[in-house]
Amino acid sequence: MRKPAAAKPARKVKAKAVAKSAEPAMDVAVGRRIRDLRRVRQFSLETVASRADLSIGFLSQIERGLSSPSLRVLATLADVLGVGIAALFGASPSSDGASDQVVTRGLQRPELKLWRTGVSKQLLSPASADNKLNLFLVHLEPGGSTGDELYTHDGEEAGLVLEGEMMLTVDSETWSLKTGDSFRFASRRPHRFSNPAQDAKAVVLWVNCVTGG
Repeated sequence: MRKPAAAKPARKVKAKAVAKSAEPAMDVAVGRRIRDLRRVRQFSLETVASRADLSIGFLSQIERGLSSPSLRVLATLADVLGVGIAALFGASPSSDGASDQVVTRGLQRPELKLWRTGVSKQLLSPASADNKLNLFLVHLEPGGSTGDELYTHDGEEAGLVLEGEMMLTVDSETWSLKTGDSFRFASRRPHRFSNPAQDAKAVVLWVNCVTGG
């Protein structure tokens, strides 16, 4: 009588493991893009980890989809790889990064969901590792945030709050931006952003321009 009862918990543990492994599918896709970009540029794991100030083990976990990177970490990695963060969307990058696509249909927008932090970015402009100017629709879930730590990367950015409220910190100053408010700043200035509301989503039209060669 006791043996069948002892077998039940083992089945529950297996079911939980399957449910959790399906959760970070986005992490696997993003990790694969980072790895492909690194290989196209013929950078070693050690080189990228050193330049991004990350441990080799953590970078390896990101590339294998075992760790969910924050927007700050993704921006830093994109910077090291010489691309905008838009290069982490869509198909794997080609060696020349060329793209002659002009239009992106509403149902074809690549999306990057940072599910641990409540931030998601839809790429509105055509995806290409070579693009210098990219347009995003950023969704901030209630309480969503890039984190407490300020971060920097190459380029400039600007945006318009379409819905809700966003707290934006640049250097040592913080602003509360509401629907209709807009902003622009050099991305090399330390910054972070968040949605302070606990019951409403924020939506921001966001432009990133990579200025580096």
